[in-house]
Formats: sequence, C-alpha cells, structure tokens
Amino acid sequence: MPPSLKTHSSPYTRHPLIMGTAILTITGLITRIIGFFYRIYLSRLFGEEGMGIYQLLSPVLALSFALTAAGFQTAISKFVAEQSGQKDAVLHPYRPMVMGLILTVPLSIACAAILYLGSGFIAVNLLKEPRTASMIRLLAPSVPFGAVHACINGYFYGIKKADVPAGTQLLEQCCRVGCVYLVSSSILARGLTPSINIAVLGLTIGEGCSLLAALLAFWHHAAGNTGLHASASGTRQSFLTYSQLLGMVIPLTANRIVLNLLQSVEAVSIPAGLRTYGYDNTTALSVYGVLTGMAFPMIFFPNALTGSVSVMLLPMISESYARGDHGGIRRAIFRTVKYCFLLGFSCMAIFLISGRFIGETLYQSPLAGHFIRTLSLICPFLYLDTTLSSILQGLGLASRLFLINVTSLLVRLLFILLTVPRLGIQGYLYGLLVSQLMQCALYLGCLWRCTRHHK
Repeated sequence: MPPSLKTHSSPYTRHPLIMGTAILTITGLITRIIGFFYRIYLSRLFGEEGMGIYQLLSPVLALSFALTAAGFQTAISKFVAEQSGQKDAVLHPYRPMVMGLILTVPLSIACAAILYLGSGFIAVNLLKEPRTASMIRLLAPSVPFGAVHACINGYFYGIKKADVPAGTQLLEQCCRVGCVYLVSSSILARGLTPSINIAVLGLTIGEGCSLLAALLAFWHHAAGNTGLHASASGTRQSFLTYSQLLGMVIPLTANRIVLNLLQSVEAVSIPAGLRTYGYDNTTALSVYGVLTGMAFPMIFFPNALTGSVSVMLLPMISESYARGDHGGIRRAIFRTVKYCFLLGFSCMAIFLISGRFIGETLYQSPLAGHFIRTLSLICPFLYLDTTLSSILQGLGLASRLFLINVTSLLVRLLFILLTVPRLGIQGYLYGLLVSQLMQCALYLGCLWRCTRHHK
C-alpha cells in the first residue's frame, strides 16, 4: 500500500474522525463567526432588499457547484478512503483526484461561459430579477475555481487530512470579507453608494485565493511524499479508475442537479408566493432576504460541528464498509444520533429564549427574531439530517438518499404553492418543519433497515 494511504500509522491519524472533526469544527466556527458579522455588515450596508437580491444568486451558485464539483469531491473522498481500507489496494491515492480534474475542468469552464454569456436570460427569465445579471457575470469565474478546489479537498478528506480543506476554507472567508470591506469602504469614502455586486466580487476573489492555497498545499504534500512519485501500472488502471470514478460521480451529480433544481424552484417561488399574498416586490424581497440572509445563517451556525462530523464520517464509513466492519458502523450511527439530538435540543432551547433578542439587537430586525424563534423547532432534526446523509453516502445508499431528499423538497414546494399565497411566509416555515421531521424519520428508517440486514 502506498505510504500516504497508511492513515493509522501516525499520531495525527490515530483517531482520524476525532482529529478531523476537531480541526474542521474549530475552523468552521471561526469561519461562521466571521460570516455572522459579515452578514450583519452586509445587511446594514445594502439593506433587506439588497440581501434578498443577493440571496437570489444562491440557486445559481448551488446548481453550478452540483454540476461541476460536489459529485467529484464526494467520489474522490470515498474512492481514496475505500482504497485505504483494502489490503490489496494498488491504485495511487492521488490518481482519482487527477482523473477528477481532467473531467471537471472542461466542464466547469463551459459552465462558467454559459453563466457569463447567458446572464441576462438567467436573470430575467429564471430568477425574475434583472438586477442579478451583472452579479451572475461576476460569479462565473468562481465556478472553475471551486471545481478544482473541490477535487483537491476530496483527496485530502479521503486520506483523512482535514487541516488543508479547513485552512483553505478559513482563508476563503477572510479574503472574501476583506475584499468587500476594503472596496466598500473606499466607495463610501468618496461619498458614493456601494452596489451589492461588491459582495459577489468578494465571493469570486475568496474562491480564487483559497484555490491557490490548496494548490500550494498539494504541491508541498506531493513533494514530501515519495509514494506519490511511484510509477503507475499503465492504461488498465487508468481505465479502471475512470470507470469507477464516473460510476460514483454520475449518480451523485445527477442527484445533486435534480435537488438543486428543485431548491432553485423553491427559492424563486417564495418571493413569487409572497407577491401573491399581497406584498409588493420590495417587501417580498425584503422578507425573503431576512429569512435566508439573517435567520438561516443563525440557525445553521451550530451546523459547523455536525457539518464537520459529516465530512469526516463519509470516508470513515466507506473504509469500515470496505473492511466489513458493520459493528463499527452501527456504533457510529448510534453515537451520531445521540450527540446530534443533544446538540439540536440545546440549540432549540437557546434560540427559543434568545431569538427575539438576537434579531432586534444584532440584525436590528424584529422579523429576523420571529423567524429565528420559529425555525428553532427544526434544530434537532436539521443537525441530525446532515450527519445521517453522510452515513448513507458512505454506505453506498445514494439512490435512497436521493429519493428521500426529493420527497422532502417536494413537500416544501407543496407548502409554498398552497400555503404561502394564503398565510404568507409563515406557510413556508410550517412546510420546512414538516419536511425536516419527515426527512429525519426516513433517514433513520433507512439506516435501521440497512444495519438490521447486516446484523
């Protein structure tokens, strides 16, 4: 086995799940704290309507990432981890990353070109907001940056070396916030009003800086690892890697595309439903901006911990599954459920008690406080769903995961279409709670059946 795959031989990797989770959690918390104050800064700089326009870009960014990066990162991480769990592994650990780059770079460049050239059509016909056209053009270069970065992250996650992805994530956030602050301060100093486009520019610059850091980290890692310089066994192994990698990437990418298309419909339908409810365009965008740009980041803040666990769980579960260690998988599921529920109920109590204070004091928005208190009810299920989905991917149950996620999204869309025009944004909040409850129950049922079968 190549030296870089012997992940249990050093003190750093003796407990890779604990170490990786700790590293990702610490950097994730720092990143979210920076992002938390960054959101406050943006909301005060551009207002609620500006935040609503900015949030309309989320479906475009998510769909681009799903098409060019998400499936590759997950597949590379899983493939490398499975190789480390097999005694007869002969493929080089960096080969899946190289193959992923060969496939995703042309795809991501084509996607960026479509976004840039078709920005006007996307803004007017899909997002229903012409002011997003210039923002889409600024966003386009970040797509190939993110695709290459995702492949490198997938490699490091696969060898359970989480410090590199964590470090580049923190660097990306710092560069993004620094760029927006410097540019907006310069514009304000000249007596002008900054545009929300500055926030998109910061996003692209941050992604580019993190990519450069990831490339330097991989170069340093490869230079110090003789196993990466060993010769490969030829075309047959290359073809094997291509076929196996595509066998993972294609269904993962298809799943993510379908899910993100549904999420895009969801994001566009909420302001439309609010207009039907009786709001004008400015009020509808303002309410949407408060919900997605202020309340959601607060509710997702503790997800730094569960998100870190889920990222490290996927290669760990994949490796255990390849070794046939089903007892270890069951223990991981039990501990995940126990601690995620504990975290979720604790956060629910905190947000219920302090939600109004957070909205009025930090965001200067009573509506944000109302949303935070209402959304607190989903915390136990939201945080658990993040980790359970990673376990399902590690067990190779991507098709069932896809069906569950689609069902959950369809429930939310049904609530948007039926209740938002009658109840306003409160109808969407009800749908969100119902869908999270159902999604959590289906995840647990699927895992119970799987572990019962192997037991």
